[in-house]
Amino acid sequence: MKTYMAKPADIERKWFVVDAANVSLGRVASQVADILTGKNKTIYTPHVDCGDFVIVINSDKVVLTGNKAIDKKHRWYTGYIGGLKEVDYGTLLEKNSPKAIEVAVKGMLPKTTLGRKQFTRLHVYKNEEHNHQAQQPQKVEIKGVRE
Repeated sequence: MKTYMAKPADIERKWFVVDAANVSLGRVASQVADILTGKNKTIYTPHVDCGDFVIVINSDKVVLTGNKAIDKKHRWYTGYIGGLKEVDYGTLLEKNSPKAIEVAVKGMLPKTTLGRKQFTRLHVYKNEEHNHQAQQPQKVEIKGVRE
């Protein structure tokens, strides 16, 4: 029996919509990362970019469990001396909730040129409004929704 290896010409990309309302940040990020890498497809091949496009809506309504809003920090370096910046996730979600989801998803993607290419297919919006209706995206149900 031969192993199937997908070729870039065989890949059909679809569009998916993920509603992040009342879902924990990690659950949204892990399922979005699976779709971006193509791990939800039967033709998944690690060295071929077979992922789909993902639209995340309602990023303002994403939930952090426990004390993560205070204890968990997002750090980045500006490149200047003494330029290590830090903000807790509670403040990050209030001021720039799409950035919080992008950071979480980017951390779950491969740290290669393939992962950077996959990350470009992620679109995050604060509310339910998005401008991708022409692509006819399919809705994806996230497991573990908090009521």
